[in-house]
Amino acid sequence: MVSKRRRLDSENRETVTEDASSVDQIIFQRKLFQSLRKHPSYPKIIEEFVSGLESYIEDCDCLRNCLLPCERLQDEEASTGTFYSKSLIKLLLGIDILQPAIIKMLFEKVPQFLFENESSDGINMSRLIINQLKWLDRIVDSKDLTSQMMQLISVAPGNLQHDFITSLPEILVDSQHANVGKELSKLLVQNTSLTVPILDVFSSLRLDSTFLSEIRQLVMGKLSSVRLEDLPVIVKFILHSVTDTTSLEVISELREKLNVQHFILPSRVQASQSKLKSKGLTSTSGNQENSDKDCVILVFDVIKSAIRYEKAISEAWIKAIERIESATEHKALDVAMLLIIYSTSTQTKKGTEKVLRNKIQSGCIQEQLLDSAFSTHYLVLKDICPSILLLAQTLFHSQDQRIILFGSLLYKYAFKFFDTYCQQEVVGALVTHVCSGNEAEVDTALDVLLELTVLNPFAMRLNAVFVKGILDYLENMSPQQIRKIFCILSTLAFSQQPGTSNHIQDEMHLVIRKQLSSTVFKYKLIGIIGAVTMAGIMAEDRSVPSNSTQKRADVSSEWCTQVTSLLQLVHSCTEQSPWASSLYYDEFANLIQERKLAPKTLEWVGQTIFNDFQDAFVVDFCAVPEGDFPFPVKALYGLEEYSSQDGIVINLLPLFFQEFSGVSQVTSQESSQKSMSPLCLASHFRLLRLCVARQHNGNLDEIDGLLDCPLFLPDLEPGEKLESMSAKERSLMCSLTFLTFNWFREVVNAFCQQTSPEMKGKVLSRLKDLVELQEILEKYLAVIPDYVPPFTNVDLDTLDMIPRSSSAVSTKSRNKGKMGGRKQKADSSKASSTETLLTEDTPECDTVLSGRSQVDKEFAGKEGKTSVSLQNYRAFFRELDIEVFSILHSGLVTKFILDTEMHTEATEVVQLGPAELLFLLEDLSQKLENILTPSFAKRHCFLKNKGNRNIGFSHLHQRSVQDIVHCVVQLLTPMCNHLENIHNYFQSLGAEHLSVDDKPSVSAQEQHTMSSCYQKLLQIFHTLFAWKGFTHHSNDHLLHSALEVLTSRLKQTEQKQPLEELISQSFSYLQNFHHCIPNFQCGLYLLRLLMALLGKSAAPTQKKEKLASLAKQLLCRAWPHGEKEKNTNFNDHLHDLLCIYLEHTDNVLKAIEEIAGVGVPELVNAPKDASSSTFPTLTRHTFVIFFRVMMAELEKTVKSLQAGTATDSQQVHEEKLLYWNMAVRDFSILINLMKIFDSYPVLHVCLKYGRHFVEAFLKQCMPLLDFSFRKHREDVLSLLGTLQLNTRLLHHLCGHSKIHQDTRLTKHVPLLKKSLELLVCRVKAMLVLNNCREAFWLGTLKNRDLQGEEIVSQCSSSPENTSEGSEGDMTSHVSRNRATEDGEDESSDGQKDQDNDESDDSSD
Repeated sequence: MVSKRRRLDSENRETVTEDASSVDQIIFQRKLFQSLRKHPSYPKIIEEFVSGLESYIEDCDCLRNCLLPCERLQDEEASTGTFYSKSLIKLLLGIDILQPAIIKMLFEKVPQFLFENESSDGINMSRLIINQLKWLDRIVDSKDLTSQMMQLISVAPGNLQHDFITSLPEILVDSQHANVGKELSKLLVQNTSLTVPILDVFSSLRLDSTFLSEIRQLVMGKLSSVRLEDLPVIVKFILHSVTDTTSLEVISELREKLNVQHFILPSRVQASQSKLKSKGLTSTSGNQENSDKDCVILVFDVIKSAIRYEKAISEAWIKAIERIESATEHKALDVAMLLIIYSTSTQTKKGTEKVLRNKIQSGCIQEQLLDSAFSTHYLVLKDICPSILLLAQTLFHSQDQRIILFGSLLYKYAFKFFDTYCQQEVVGALVTHVCSGNEAEVDTALDVLLELTVLNPFAMRLNAVFVKGILDYLENMSPQQIRKIFCILSTLAFSQQPGTSNHIQDEMHLVIRKQLSSTVFKYKLIGIIGAVTMAGIMAEDRSVPSNSTQKRADVSSEWCTQVTSLLQLVHSCTEQSPWASSLYYDEFANLIQERKLAPKTLEWVGQTIFNDFQDAFVVDFCAVPEGDFPFPVKALYGLEEYSSQDGIVINLLPLFFQEFSGVSQVTSQESSQKSMSPLCLASHFRLLRLCVARQHNGNLDEIDGLLDCPLFLPDLEPGEKLESMSAKERSLMCSLTFLTFNWFREVVNAFCQQTSPEMKGKVLSRLKDLVELQEILEKYLAVIPDYVPPFTNVDLDTLDMIPRSSSAVSTKSRNKGKMGGRKQKADSSKASSTETLLTEDTPECDTVLSGRSQVDKEFAGKEGKTSVSLQNYRAFFRELDIEVFSILHSGLVTKFILDTEMHTEATEVVQLGPAELLFLLEDLSQKLENILTPSFAKRHCFLKNKGNRNIGFSHLHQRSVQDIVHCVVQLLTPMCNHLENIHNYFQSLGAEHLSVDDKPSVSAQEQHTMSSCYQKLLQIFHTLFAWKGFTHHSNDHLLHSALEVLTSRLKQTEQKQPLEELISQSFSYLQNFHHCIPNFQCGLYLLRLLMALLGKSAAPTQKKEKLASLAKQLLCRAWPHGEKEKNTNFNDHLHDLLCIYLEHTDNVLKAIEEIAGVGVPELVNAPKDASSSTFPTLTRHTFVIFFRVMMAELEKTVKSLQAGTATDSQQVHEEKLLYWNMAVRDFSILINLMKIFDSYPVLHVCLKYGRHFVEAFLKQCMPLLDFSFRKHREDVLSLLGTLQLNTRLLHHLCGHSKIHQDTRLTKHVPLLKKSLELLVCRVKAMLVLNNCREAFWLGTLKNRDLQGEEIVSQCSSSPENTSEGSEGDMTSHVSRNRATEDGEDESSDGQKDQDNDESDDSSD
């Protein structure tokens, strides 16, 4: 029958349809079953049937035919297509009575084929036999089948084991899944090579979660040692076996064990392989590398799939990363996963961004880690490039500079590691940021573009068309931003060889020529900056290999010609305008300072500038100035005696008077003169000295005569002549003083680093001249309130400070100068914003360049005052370079005075005096305050001047913050010397006053100067150590260097000390200065400095009590009479000092009780103008400050106390109850003070912080009282009774506010009454909870004022009002009689208050 049934169509003929075949096979099975079942010899016939089949399949071909699908032969005409049918063995396995015997027969046949190779047609007999067992409709003996399968798997060779294992889910029934799982788990332990198929099967079996957890732990332990190609399946199994409860634990362990980085070939191996590949030796290793990359991509595809469809996994991964606190524990995988989750899971996008921001701010994720993440996982991250750019764009909108910097790094590494399309997207996004108008965004985006231009100029040139579009948005940018843009474009344009076609060069030349020819200020400024920047890039001295020297020489020659013509064009476009010339010289000076120009170009520039300066400003000493000057002209401020034959003089007065007179007389004579304006003197000299220094390696001997040469000036000291001078004469003298002052500032800038003692002595002399001129300026400015100084810095940042107005406008303003201040101020600001931007460039406008808005601010509202602060004129002073402060190193300098034969005639000792020291320290303090203090107000309103903060610091901001900090650290040693000397001065001064009574006291002016120096030094120290940049690990070396300087003042150590030890030693050094603090301000800055040091420590608690002790000493010290009157900021400083004391003391409640319980009663009993004897800083004027700070700190302290729980120990309950008793007692003392001090500020504090205290009591204390009442009943009732008296006073305060109808107070009343009502309900609930309701009594409280007097107008309240609800009177049985006098009726009054007054201060 078998031979009749089975036929092969060897000629591959057409067969019948599938349906017919299927019906035929089913009929065959049914008929065969019936024939066997009805056979007379059943069940013996089954054995005979199987025996016959077994003998038939002894032949391999027959067995093969029985295992292959059956086909029925038909005529070709009836053929309609192919079909699939079961094999004969498959059909027989479908018959239940035959299945066990057939299965046994098949398993007996399998071993003889296990070790045979595949046949020529690709058929493996073992696989073919096992395939017969798949997808059977019914299995008669599943347990036996499972057993035989597992035995077969155990003896099969490795290649077949894999196939047999993966076939199990298709063979076995569900009831055997658990048994198979156990057997496979044993096999997994024995043979790790079968990990992948076994885990793949586990994913398809129905297994217990506990069993899967055990398998997961087993696999997790092997994760670090598996092959890379097995990793995707393993990770997939781990993630699929995760449940909501185990997700965090599993993901944390997976994150720890998963290390894709070690699978990727190291860079050195890759480099070596790339060399071998070029020789055709590493095709195998190259294929392996590609395979590894594909496996890594597969791993992350599995992770992304799990994150996308399982929210628990994405959230667990975020939490796992969030829990890591140390930066060293973070891996590159963490950064990659945050980026993947951000791009994949839309549900957790916000959470991912929040975690990333927190990690950036805490310093856990830094540039090195981000670099590692991109270099390791760039293949994976490349696919999510749009999401990375979106995240970077979001981070750019932050106000935290650290987060903005991280966003810039995302752009940088995306450009570095991704393909051309992604690079184009990066550049487009950065250009969008540049054109956004947000200052922080623009600066950071330009920095990234500049870095990318240097990093990969070829790739950037491909995207130059995007960058070039920024040229349309230049007018809204600052000069520094304009410099960066032209630097980027110039680098792209001139990074190729000359002669090549470059459209960027052509467009830049067109833009620059167009801007230079403009008569509008801001456009000409853009042209000047662009031209100088482009010239600097073209003329840059580039080092090249020796074999291309000749070609490079030709290149340099061609570009040198272009540079020369470009600079001559700028000079010709600016020579008619002093401000344009000054800007050109300053811009060119900055270029020479930052870049190394080609020698040929530098030589031409240096010679041209030298000749121009000498011809324009320098005359012989013997030359007699010609002109009708209003004052006698002398050669003043010379440092050496000149004979009539030699020597030079700066021809200042004749040049300026000629220009000054020309403005007032408006003649056309000046247009024909080619002499340079004296307004360009300082900027021209800066360019000259930088050229000379660059050419001679810093040696300025060629121009050292300018250091000591005099100037043609009148006697600038006004003396008694000031009152008799006309307004024009005063203006002339003041302008000359400004010009001389700025000339000396540039001279000091130039020669401050010269090493010879004679030069140092002359620089110190010039510094004294600056101090003297500063005093003269103050005298002039005090009598010329509407004076407009000559410009010195032409910059877009100072537009509001330098409005360009005609003489007519100036005259009009002078006529209105003594009128109302506000209108004048508004008008001047309008002029500054519109005239400066839009007025065309005319000679008349150029000469009177000035700034008035800030000057008007100085004099607005100050009629009758003659003192002037030069700080408001900072925009009109030449900026001191950071190198000037090397003068602080100067001690005693011996200056040699030579005769005509260059012999030493005499010697003079020069030293840095207190006034000169103060001059330097004030400027250094301003610089550090500007560049180190973070300005979070980066977002500016429309039309708001955004450059005010950086006016006068343009040179400073051209250097990196790290560079500035490094310079200041180098100055710490001399500043410590000065600090110690001043400390010793005040120490000896105090001893002299105590021991000698008849000697005249040291002059008050000297003491004031020394005290100011003391304060500025402490201020500089504080600004330095409070710098947020010290939190970055890249700046650790700067912090260590600074602390080592302070530590070395106590003891010298050769070995490197840990950071904590350095902080401790520095703290000890600085705290020694508190003994001789000259004024209150110095004491406060010393405390702030110590706090900044403690902020760097990992264990600051050890020093906190010492800090509190120092603060208390300052509070308990009687400061000199007049301290409070002289210092207008005394109240603010006292507030800060008191906050420091209460924040750092170990027992805030005790400290508050001491001040309120000891100091205030002393003040009450003292005379009117006296102070507390214990706290001399506590007076009737400063009581409000003390009161406000104590209330605020009390409220902050009780809020920080954790609410107790019933599970806490008895001791914890008692401690917290005692703590709240102290807090309520302090609150009671403070609230009762409003009966004595009933001014508005005190009452406002009571209303605001009284409500906050009651709310804190409800949230923090009432849960504690709930479970403490039974054991501490009397203590709790006493506590509530004390609080009840205070709430009654608060109720009286509410009534007082209504009677006086003070809206500033009444707006707090509704919220306060609501809190008081909640307190009543909460106390009642607590008593009911503890079955002590009898301790609660409720009555009607009459409205009273602060003194307790009944408010008559509200005596007769309507019955419905008194019955609506009330604030309860909490009292025990002992105090109930006392409580029956007054009940409380709060809600009725509160309701009326809410009807009448709107609460607009709910945030308080």
